[in-house]
Amino acid sequence: MSALTIIDHRIHDLRFAVRQLVKHPGFAASAIIVLALGIAANVAIFAFVDAALVEPLPYADSSRLVTVFGTRPGDADARIRGSVSYLDFLDWRSRNRAFRAIAAYDVRAGFTLSAPAGPQRVSGLRVTAGFFRTLGVRPAIGREFDRDEEGPSAPAAVMIAYRTWQSRFGGRPDILGQTVMLQSPWLAAAEPHVVIGVLPQEFHFAMAEHAEFWATIRGRQACWDVRSCRSMESIARLADGISASAAAANITSMLEQLRADYPDHHRESEVAKVVPLRDVILGDVRPILFMLLSGAALLLLISCSNVVSLLLIRSDSRARETAVRHALGASSTRLVLQSATEALVLVAMSSVLGLTLSAWGMRFLTNLLSAEMISRMPYLRAVGLNFRVAAFGGAISLIAAAVFALAPLARSSVSDRLAGLKGGSRGSSSPTWRRLGARLVVAELAIAVTLLVSAGLLAKSLYRLLHVPTGFNSEGLTTISVSRVSVRPASMAPRRDASGDTATAELPGVLARQVAERTAALPGVQAVAYVDLLPLGAGLAPSSRFWVMGRPADRQIADDWPVRRISAGYFAALQATLRRGRDFTDAEVTSMRLVTIINETAARWYFPGDDPIGRQIAFGGPASAAREIVGIVDDIKDGPPETPPIPAAYVPFDGIDFGLVVRTLQTDGSPLPSLAAAIREVRPGLLVSGATSMMERLNRLPSTSLRRSAAWLAGGFAVIAFSLSVFGLYGVVAYSVSQRRREIGVRMALGARSRSVQQLVVGEAAWLVVSGTALGMICAVAAAALMRRMMFGVYGWDVPTLVTVAAVFICSALLASYIPARRAASVNPIAVLRDE
Repeated sequence: MSALTIIDHRIHDLRFAVRQLVKHPGFAASAIIVLALGIAANVAIFAFVDAALVEPLPYADSSRLVTVFGTRPGDADARIRGSVSYLDFLDWRSRNRAFRAIAAYDVRAGFTLSAPAGPQRVSGLRVTAGFFRTLGVRPAIGREFDRDEEGPSAPAAVMIAYRTWQSRFGGRPDILGQTVMLQSPWLAAAEPHVVIGVLPQEFHFAMAEHAEFWATIRGRQACWDVRSCRSMESIARLADGISASAAAANITSMLEQLRADYPDHHRESEVAKVVPLRDVILGDVRPILFMLLSGAALLLLISCSNVVSLLLIRSDSRARETAVRHALGASSTRLVLQSATEALVLVAMSSVLGLTLSAWGMRFLTNLLSAEMISRMPYLRAVGLNFRVAAFGGAISLIAAAVFALAPLARSSVSDRLAGLKGGSRGSSSPTWRRLGARLVVAELAIAVTLLVSAGLLAKSLYRLLHVPTGFNSEGLTTISVSRVSVRPASMAPRRDASGDTATAELPGVLARQVAERTAALPGVQAVAYVDLLPLGAGLAPSSRFWVMGRPADRQIADDWPVRRISAGYFAALQATLRRGRDFTDAEVTSMRLVTIINETAARWYFPGDDPIGRQIAFGGPASAAREIVGIVDDIKDGPPETPPIPAAYVPFDGIDFGLVVRTLQTDGSPLPSLAAAIREVRPGLLVSGATSMMERLNRLPSTSLRRSAAWLAGGFAVIAFSLSVFGLYGVVAYSVSQRRREIGVRMALGARSRSVQQLVVGEAAWLVVSGTALGMICAVAAAALMRRMMFGVYGWDVPTLVTVAAVFICSALLASYIPARRAASVNPIAVLRDE
């Protein structure tokens, strides 16, 4: 056969395929829409997987970048924020032999910028020298920090982000050498920082949340001088030929040396973990991406199953046509190629529609991502079609085309075609079709049940997370953050009052008390208190080792737990429960007396079977000042709500910046409109931010946002899968009824009643539904085990969820089969037999 003949045949097949689809618009529309939904879901999800997991990080040789942290052997999978102290990091940097470079940054981010329009809170980090060289990032303008720009007496230098250079400085070419007034949270005054460099436009650092200003670890800060104060996170680049496990062994041996040198400041049995930087950036996003990609793949399977069912039904209806064409001389190859052409046309139309829908799906998924997820992976904002995503869409389209082309032919034979010529199959359903169609329906139902159960478990997890006991009453509670600003340089003398003494407002805690007193005078305010870090925060509070005075060293618990600084009346404002003892008094907070309140978990761990009230405990070690325990409070969720109860202690407030908790008469807990204005009346220029209700604070947490996104997406997949599977069941049962009209007519002519015919059809459908539901339940429990990190307070075998999904699914599926069953019962046997 010549090439021209082959081309002519393909053109003829193409025209014939288009005519057939136009001639049967119901079949064409159903198949195209169903397949397009599956393609769109897979392409949209894969675009995010490609951006997060396939696309390399924007750093040189990013596969060699790791983070290093210490943890106990039993917590090998735990990620500890603030994992190393600055003094320990200096030893890591000087002693390690596993890294080409190692750097660190302080987790306490943010600066106050003294701008012409007034002081502003800006994002930023303090890092060690060599931080950007470790990442493999070169400044667009200027240079990076030198080693002499780090340390107690180092000069104040700063690097700025490219967008900051453009927005705040107008892209001035003479930016190098300019002075910027920045104030850290622990400093009483702003300091002039000299700009030494501008970072590249494409640079971002996931843990910095769009940092504008980058400064070094310099000056005197209490935490940096204490080995037990772990406020740093490390970034390292593996040396050539060194694996992550070898690097972990090197740091572990170093931890052993440090524990021997400084036993009062290090936890026992600590080992090093070396984790790829990509894994740290992704965090909990990786499992949700894999879960969504799995859900999209299952949805594609359901879509393909439905289309295959439609094609099989159509091939049955065209059996006589196919037999005639074969009898007139059409070869099997020609019939296969024509079938393949029709499948390609169908898939091509579905692919175009699917790619169009996927673009909308990408925008929808981007809107579901929380601000925290976007800040960690800002490149997700630019997710779209690229070569890899388009190739992925083309691959699944070609696979679908091959399946659709071969499926109708896989069950056909010469004997089938002869039977089609004789018309002998006119009144009965093909046993081959009934078996294959039944298996496809069972598979569809099982997949849909799996997705429905997964969505139900995620929704229940989100509900449990939002209603987890926090240890306080969230209703009517407003939170707001307050930061003090000083526009004078640090070299200037402190402000003094008329008597010549340092102004009282500069002393720790005085400003917070003044703000609390002014806020308490507002109408509708019931209680006010302040704290260094607000409850339900995404980060961790400063931690210390709890040392019970008078107890031998071998009976001490060698671990660090959070210590919060609070005001008198803090627990009353939260409406937390004091189990024993008493709250702090105003005099104790004012004088910063050495007293403490511990939570129930700390009392249970450190004083089992004993009364802690009146006992003394020190934070840091036996050489630290002893504090008297005056109360035991119920466990309060100071951190993310999904974290288990841990020991915690509360001491009188002695800080500068603080968070305010205000209990109002408003049941919705919405911020008072006059709250920020009243706070600024105490001192003009105070930075007041984050005024929100406690419930809204809970809703905005990264863990809550992540589970909410997962629940919504899984629910969307489940609804589509549920609809497609019920549609598939209806199609199979309806076609089976249409093919068995003669059999049903004979049964009714012989005396069968309409009710028995309905029971016959529904009974056969019921077996399919029960089989698919049972298989789906097994798969759902297995799938739940794979996504257990996404669940909270619920297990994969959650009986109420399984029973509810099974009941809804069985009832809906049987209702779909009842419609064709009722149609079968209305068959007129006389008309059927006359037709035969």
